[in-house]
Amino acid sequence: MNSEPTPPQLTFRAIATGFVIGAILTPCNIYSGLKIGWSFNMSIAAALLSYGLWNGLHHFGIGRRWGLLENNINQTSASSAASIISAGLVAPIPALTILTGKEFTYGILAVWVFTVSFTGIIIALGLRRQMLVEEKLPFPNGVATAETIREMYGEGRDAVIRLTYLASAALISALWKGIGAFIYPITSLGLPSTWGLSTSNAVAASGLTSLSFRNLGFVLDPSLLMIGFGAIVGMRVGISLLFGGFLAWMVLGPMAINLEWIYPPDPSDPNASWFSAMLEWLLWPGITIMLLSSLTSFAFSLKRIAKGWLEQIKASSEGRTAKNLDPEELPGGRLHIPWKWFWIGLAIALVASTIAQNAIFNIPVWLGILAVLLTFVLAVVAARVSGETGIPPIGALGKITQLTFGALSPANTTVNLMAANVTGGAAGQCSDLLHDLKTGMLVGARLKLQAIAQVFGILSGALAGTAAYFILIPNPAEMLLTPEWPAPAVATWKAVAEVLAEGFHTIPTGCVPAMVIAGIVGIALACCEKLVPEKSRHWVPSGPSIGLAFVIPASISISLFLGALLAMIIGLFAPNWRKKYIIVIAAGLVAGESLMGVLESLISLLT
Repeated sequence: MNSEPTPPQLTFRAIATGFVIGAILTPCNIYSGLKIGWSFNMSIAAALLSYGLWNGLHHFGIGRRWGLLENNINQTSASSAASIISAGLVAPIPALTILTGKEFTYGILAVWVFTVSFTGIIIALGLRRQMLVEEKLPFPNGVATAETIREMYGEGRDAVIRLTYLASAALISALWKGIGAFIYPITSLGLPSTWGLSTSNAVAASGLTSLSFRNLGFVLDPSLLMIGFGAIVGMRVGISLLFGGFLAWMVLGPMAINLEWIYPPDPSDPNASWFSAMLEWLLWPGITIMLLSSLTSFAFSLKRIAKGWLEQIKASSEGRTAKNLDPEELPGGRLHIPWKWFWIGLAIALVASTIAQNAIFNIPVWLGILAVLLTFVLAVVAARVSGETGIPPIGALGKITQLTFGALSPANTTVNLMAANVTGGAAGQCSDLLHDLKTGMLVGARLKLQAIAQVFGILSGALAGTAAYFILIPNPAEMLLTPEWPAPAVATWKAVAEVLAEGFHTIPTGCVPAMVIAGIVGIALACCEKLVPEKSRHWVPSGPSIGLAFVIPASISISLFLGALLAMIIGLFAPNWRKKYIIVIAAGLVAGESLMGVLESLISLLT
């Protein structure tokens, strides 16, 4: 019998560290979500930060060494906190405020996002065995985190190097943002304004004789956060964004202006940005590409899901399932969790979510219950796609639920947005948490303890994320859907809700044929991606990325492309160095600018 003591896992300092680091990192995802509609998986960053903190203190004789399994609990909690944005803080919640004027108190909003995320945790626990044990899906983010943690504890020097890169990148990014915010404004660099694009006589008569590259958004944005994100997403996405930005803001937008489908924002100001005016038209073909491309992609996944289920049913009928179980899945194994926990948790989530929907938004009880039950269906899809690719199709799932509740409760904007928020948000949290459970499975963590850590994590995320939301955008109606805060997810949720509430006549002139063409392109790209040989898939443009470029300023697409290009060039000369350190450096760039941006907003709010 092995008499070695079990390494500590769910310690007070592990939970407290995850809670605090999660609270620090959550605003980074709120910031980036409102900027470009994307978030960053904070698992590796949380693991590195805690390693540096506790083993640094241990080096000076304070406290014991920071164990691998303690770090896993910390990372699980912090990652769950940072995933709180899927609960609606960067999409349906501000969209509801813009459309209806609905305002929230801090307490009510924190309770809401916690409730949505708690539902996601329970569903993740219910799907864990199916996704991780039966189907053995890769969940690449979870695998990457597990490998990083193992390397950290296998090679202490490598962990120090990673932490140094993370901290240095964050410091540089924060200082650069701070200089521009508090010392000397760092403006974007654009092409000469004389390089204009001619407009129609009708537009010229209104006061503008040309469209400059600057007021179309073709400038170099001095944002290190965007460079970092570009390095993370890679060249396929970077090139797709650059192409989509050029197509949208240089070709289709000016064409719509010349056809007088878009009118000048301020004829008296030749330097006025056209972003908001053009966005109202461009978002429709952009949404269509994103939606149909994403739907087509996970339609292929549905086929695989059905095939897997049929195989499992057949195996079960032949008595083969029990023989193939991992021994640790049997009762008493460290990966086992009592089904009683799941059913009790599900009952709590169902009751709490239904009460919250009814009390806060007056959503009928039957629709509230349906929202929770529908989450199971979409969570399976989100988890399956995320398990294969690392990217949950939350945008597409959100539109499906909006259309569903639009049919069940016509012309009710609040029901459309917030019932769909429950379904899409919980499904997104579920798929993200399964990556953490994959990490725990690979490093030998106990599932029960990870589940507890996740609950503490979403509590931290709800408190910190809600605070960051109020600090960053105290007035969503005036601040969002602007070049400073493009909020692409808000734009798409808002647009769909408006059409479902007021009718399709609200779609701008000329958008319908553009949407038809965009839909065909989105479906074709998704089919090509799935049908071409895997080694050639990186040559197929990303439909969702092209669509995203339609709803963010061209400057952001350019910066993301430059970040991807820089990472690729580094990889050509130092492939091993890039593999080990580029994500860490990119995470630092994202975190540094985000935290300084939150600080800037807080100071502006207080002064």
